[in-house]
Amino acid sequence: MKKFKPTEMGETGPPSAGSPTQQAWLVADRLHSAAIHLLRRVRHEDTASREGPARLSALSVLVFAGPKTLGELASAEQVKPPTMSRIVAGLVGSRLVTIAADPHDARRMRIRATAKGTRLLQQARERRIASLAANLDRLTPAQLAELGAVVETLVKLLQNWC
Repeated sequence: MKKFKPTEMGETGPPSAGSPTQQAWLVADRLHSAAIHLLRRVRHEDTASREGPARLSALSVLVFAGPKTLGELASAEQVKPPTMSRIVAGLVGSRLVTIAADPHDARRMRIRATAKGTRLLQQARERRIASLAANLDRLTPAQLAELGAVVETLVKLLQNWC
């Protein structure tokens, strides 16, 4: 299989060592686009939570990964600490998280999801999954099985991501 590397103009460049194959590049391009569109569509369900996407995303980290410091949370969400401070302040104001001193280092503060925050996030997740499942129900059983196999492949890829 011919190696493939895009140039700044979006054209193929000469093959180089370590570059992906043309097929891998094309699949990656389609998968990237499909993933973005899929997430945009299921995020419409989040409006029912009355919390913005940044808050829900930060809350998700705390619910699924456990308590974090402000720096850890900012790093996980790929934002600067001042931005995360504003997000956390909003979550505190909505009583979705609490902030307490770290039991091992009183100088550090730990942000933790409250029971209300966990419930809100679980409900939002259930709405997104229900919306996605309703659309997947339009597939034939064979298509659904094929998609299921692809999802398992993606899960394995993510577990071994380098």
